[in-house]
Amino acid sequence: MTSEATAVVIGASIGGLLAARALSEHFARVIVFDRDELPTAAANRRRVPQDRQLHVLLARGRSALEELFPGLSEQLRDAGAPIVDLHQQVHWYNDGYSMRRAPSDLIGIGVSRPLLEHTIRARVAALPGVELRARSTVTGLLTDAAGTTVTGVRILADSTDGAPDTVTAALVLDASGRASGSPRWLAELGWPTPPEEHVRVDVTYVTRLYQHRPEHLDGLLGALTNAVPGAPRAGIAAALEGDRVAIALNGMLGEQPPTDDAGMAAFAERLAAPHIARIVRDAPPAGEAVIMRYPASVRRRYERLRRFPGGYLVIADALCSFNPIYGQGMTVAALEALLLRRLLAGSRTGIARAFFRGAARIIDGPWTIAVGTDLRFAEVPGRRGARVRFINAFVHRLHVAAVDDAVLGAAFLRVLNLVRPPASLLRPGVVVRVLRGALRAGAQPRFR
Repeated sequence: MTSEATAVVIGASIGGLLAARALSEHFARVIVFDRDELPTAAANRRRVPQDRQLHVLLARGRSALEELFPGLSEQLRDAGAPIVDLHQQVHWYNDGYSMRRAPSDLIGIGVSRPLLEHTIRARVAALPGVELRARSTVTGLLTDAAGTTVTGVRILADSTDGAPDTVTAALVLDASGRASGSPRWLAELGWPTPPEEHVRVDVTYVTRLYQHRPEHLDGLLGALTNAVPGAPRAGIAAALEGDRVAIALNGMLGEQPPTDDAGMAAFAERLAAPHIARIVRDAPPAGEAVIMRYPASVRRRYERLRRFPGGYLVIADALCSFNPIYGQGMTVAALEALLLRRLLAGSRTGIARAFFRGAARIIDGPWTIAVGTDLRFAEVPGRRGARVRFINAFVHRLHVAAVDDAVLGAAFLRVLNLVRPPASLLRPGVVVRVLRGALRAGAQPRFR
């Protein structure tokens, strides 16, 4: 098989599919390999256990997906997924304080991971030159004689007799997720491996689907409350397609939500958002509770490597895996796919350095949000500089003031949805409103 105008993607989850979409504009052939069976409908995948958990698509992620797949939001809406004004149609309890709601342009979609992935997969599979190969495991990389350029991959397909096949390509892209083999493969070829940053959070989350009754959310489409020091528990309710609502209960630092009816109800009763407990207590279940554990956020610093082979890139969770509580992963993957598309439109000389540096800038904001927030908990190891302590104290006061000030709520949600950088919260106009709000605040946080 010739490598001319051929690109290979390792992994057919959302990150890999988005990368394939970007590559399809610049390569005559794009082959996406995945070790799992790829369903032909919206269904859970055996080797993707996290797809049974609630996934959140942030506002910036939805708009990025629209750039890659025009009309995707309407397509999901037609499949039954509700379009959500994330400020007006969600009950927010930040640090136990109820945010004042207001109409906004922060638009999300209440969609399950299986429906979203199936819809994207179908759009990618329909692209000219794109081929999805299921039950095919990448076992290593091919290089040129000098060992300076990746020229393809070794494949072990379920349909073979155990003998590996080889596929050559002009570009290979690793989108195989958190368990990426890239560090090992690079080391085997004599290349340096990226330094890694780990932030241990020991998150356990439990998701269960219920039949959606609008009265449980007071006619809205979601509810959210975060974990705080001393109460490392969080919860989300999100209306989905099929007249269902997903409840995700999260515990940090060894706090583990139960999976039985009574235990889930008792856990939910301790959260600040009463709507979550009401659903768990009263709504008919539409599935079993599913548990997932996430030990640590991991960031691989490929941008710091001085040497890296040509013809190879790493993207999405293989590059950085975030604490899932913040719902950033799919949005970051979409933004990285847009970056890849822009870079491929120009000179491909030095594309790895340009991509990793650009991806690092994309990751910096959400990484700062996730890690900075996690460092509020004394049990989370990590350096707490004066800036981290100041920002966390300031954001807490913002939540207090946002009980009455919808402008502050909007400013916070724009950062949370990766529309604006975290530094935007320190603009003079925001600071003044926070100080005024703190002086007149009388609201008390809700915790049980």
